[in-house]
Amino acid sequence: MKILATCQYGFPEPYPFLYPMEELVKKGHTVHAITGMPNYPMGKIYPGYSMFKEKEEVHEGIQITHVPLIPRKKNIVFRFLNYHSYPIFAKRRVMQLSGDYDVVFANQTSPVMMVEPAIAYAKKWNKKVAMYCMDLWPASLEVGGVSKNSFIYRYYHKISQRIYTNVDLILVTSKLFKDYFKDEFHIDENKIIYLPQYSVLEQSHVEAEQNKKTTDFVFAGNVGTAQNLQILVNAAEIVEKEMIRDNGREIYFHIVGDGQELENLKKIVKERKLKNVVFYGRRPLEEMPRFYAMADAMLVTLTPNKLVSLTLPAKVQSYMAAGKAILASANGEINQVLSESHAGYCAPADDVQGFVENIKKFIMDENRPEYGKNAIKFYEEKFSKEKVISRLEKILEDLASS
Repeated sequence: MKILATCQYGFPEPYPFLYPMEELVKKGHTVHAITGMPNYPMGKIYPGYSMFKEKEEVHEGIQITHVPLIPRKKNIVFRFLNYHSYPIFAKRRVMQLSGDYDVVFANQTSPVMMVEPAIAYAKKWNKKVAMYCMDLWPASLEVGGVSKNSFIYRYYHKISQRIYTNVDLILVTSKLFKDYFKDEFHIDENKIIYLPQYSVLEQSHVEAEQNKKTTDFVFAGNVGTAQNLQILVNAAEIVEKEMIRDNGREIYFHIVGDGQELENLKKIVKERKLKNVVFYGRRPLEEMPRFYAMADAMLVTLTPNKLVSLTLPAKVQSYMAAGKAILASANGEINQVLSESHAGYCAPADDVQGFVENIKKFIMDENRPEYGKNAIKFYEEKFSKEKVISRLEKILEDLASS
């Protein structure tokens, strides 16, 4: 197949859009990706790239065209301009392409408008579009504090409906996304296919550190509003005040990642004089195995928002692939996955006491090494790269020949 792939984000940004495409290139397919100028997550154009001039490069066998866009920076005006500049420039670029692509793969996160160039090309050349949905729109706006009754929400609801109803297939990373699309936009269930994410750091096992003098719980990922890491800090405070120990070992909470809530969390930890919370900031992908090796269990926390509860963050697959137990504070899909896999404990979102009780259960569980074994077994059965890529390849081939 010759695949046209579109997404606002991609190499060299720390974003997983191109990883599945790299695997398809290894299988003999040709991929041309249309992405924006790299500026995520810091909001500044990377050195060697220009805001106003296209750049072509090849990475892992993929031909990448970076189109101009306005960088995100860190205010709402530039975020708006960033969201709308990519589809404008990317649409102009794809309309110059020939019609010899077999199928279009559109990765969709925020903003949903990044799918517009894929739809434009498909309509011009009568091709089919498979959209991979990682973020629900306009639901994500509501999570960010935008009222459903506001003009902004209604405006983006219309845009979202137009986009979601104009693609041929919607691939979803969470099973519960199906209900949102059916209820919110009345999309035919047959048009929606569950395709989970796999771990970029897929490995059979991460050797744990030996002879540690502490028990360590690690959170790795985006530090934003949806992640609700205030729960983690509150739990850490209770653990410290109640002097909860793991057979005499002190318990530490490690936060690896960056995001809009990071400075606020640091401030809270400093004000409360907590010594058992450690921040590392954003770390490159290649460093993550050492944090997995450090961890006695990995952490997932989410806000109780019903729309956020529909998601299955990619960190869950990464934790499982590393063979790590998981302690979560979340509703919805994560709770279902942990219940089915027996890979850890899940307390309701925002329930700090329940979260702390699960920490106690975990440290007192004589069979806790089994949770890590269950995690990797479940990962291999449900989320392995080989299975996900084979499924994606079949989906695109069927769409191309339909």
